Amino acid sequence: MAEAKGLEGVVAAKTTVCSIDNDVLTYRGYTIDDLAEHAAFEEVVHLLLEGVLPSPAQSEEYKKRLAQEARLPAPVYAMLRTAPADAHPMAVLRTAVSMLAWFDAHAHDVTPQHTKNIALKLQAKIPTIIAAFSRLRSGLQPIDPLPEGSIAEQFLYMLRGSRPDATSIKALDTALVLHADHELNASTFAARVTVATLSDVYSGVTSAIGALRGPLHGGANEQVMVMLEEIGSVSRVPEYVDALLKRGGKLMGFGHRVYKNGDPRAKHLRQMSRKLSELQGDTRWYDMSVRIEEYMEQSGKKI
Repeated sequence: MAEAKGLEGVVAAKTTVCSIDNDVLTYRGYTIDDLAEHAAFEEVVHLLLEGVLPSPAQSEEYKKRLAQEARLPAPVYAMLRTAPADAHPMAVLRTAVSMLAWFDAHAHDVTPQHTKNIALKLQAKIPTIIAAFSRLRSGLQPIDPLPEGSIAEQFLYMLRGSRPDATSIKALDTALVLHADHELNASTFAARVTVATLSDVYSGVTSAIGALRGPLHGGANEQVMVMLEEIGSVSRVPEYVDALLKRGGKLMGFGHRVYKNGDPRAKHLRQMSRKLSELQGDTRWYDMSVRIEEYMEQSGKKI
């Protein structure tokens, strides 16, 4: 019998939260296509935490609560100001999330209600951390979150310093829905191992961020951008891909191991990428991505 890699084929947990079956991704029984087209991210947060989609009133209440929790404690802002501008954002995020436990009197309460409360706090504060550090390392001052608005709108406002357009808000909101859960992946497994010791949720999410940073997990997305920057133009795609595969390199962004016929999230991301590129008046990243996909299909590579 061939030796399995990692936890492949090992049942580590049973869950009703998320499933991937025959290339269909579902959250609590709802397909990702349905949720991406019809649900806001806050509604998906409610679905994942509470098990059901919220009513319109519950959805608004969730949105207000998340907006109220978005501000960071002053010492966390102070830490972000001391972080080197060239520090890896995931390393900064990991430290900031760990710090948040200091300012939560219920951090070590593992009862279901307090666990959900912490989850909501982290969901609200992580976008603020990311936006604040992004501005600080660019020589700009952090911007306080708006008193109301969706997480997508809040994040783009704190990142850019101006009210975002509807297309950008919708694109980010959809991206958040698409990435809200993905079965028992490496970061989820890392978080579960940590909290299984009855450690706190902040420790679990800190562990998850550490796993997510790796180039074989969340870091793969970063490597796609590195690859596109190296290619530089659509005309160089065949040359770059041929040279990369010839030396046994990995073409980043292709071949997620749990899907046989393509990632069901890709068509939504592709459409968003096109719309945002056209809105910004710069389609080179989108054009290169499409050309890479086309070239791989034409070459007959089974990736």
